[in-house]
Amino acid sequence: MDADQIEFRNALGLFATGITVITSMDGDTPMGLTANSFNSVSLDPPLVLWSMAKSSSMLSAYQKAPGFCIHVLGSDQQELSNRFAGRAEDRFANLDWQKSQLGLPLISGCVAHFECRSEHQYEGGDHIIFVGRVESYAADAARPVLGYHRGKYVEIP
Repeated sequence: MDADQIEFRNALGLFATGITVITSMDGDTPMGLTANSFNSVSLDPPLVLWSMAKSSSMLSAYQKAPGFCIHVLGSDQQELSNRFAGRAEDRFANLDWQKSQLGLPLISGCVAHFECRSEHQYEGGDHIIFVGRVESYAADAARPVLGYHRGKYVEIP
């Protein structure tokens, strides 16, 4: 990264974001990654988006997957964020999860989750933008959310 990219990244870091784990299936194998690029798109129809670096080793599998599940992490789930951000061989080892109605990995204990069918994929510079149609969701609005601000984890009330 050159100096301009570092300055740009630092400027973007001034905007606090929530932390999510995006899960899907690669055949019979669950996969997941940490992302802070989650956003709402539309209420009617219910659409959300997130983005993934083109350099990700999981990109092809997510592009082929029929859907994904977005998990909003609670402020007490920093370990879960780190697990799915790292290079662990089996990120689902000893993790409480089950298959959702769409057959997607649904992680227990998150503040919210959005189960989505893949709707669109767009080129976005060095990322691919995934848009999903929300088929089901659940939320616990009373719990604080895990956020990221200025390069550090923060609690969002």
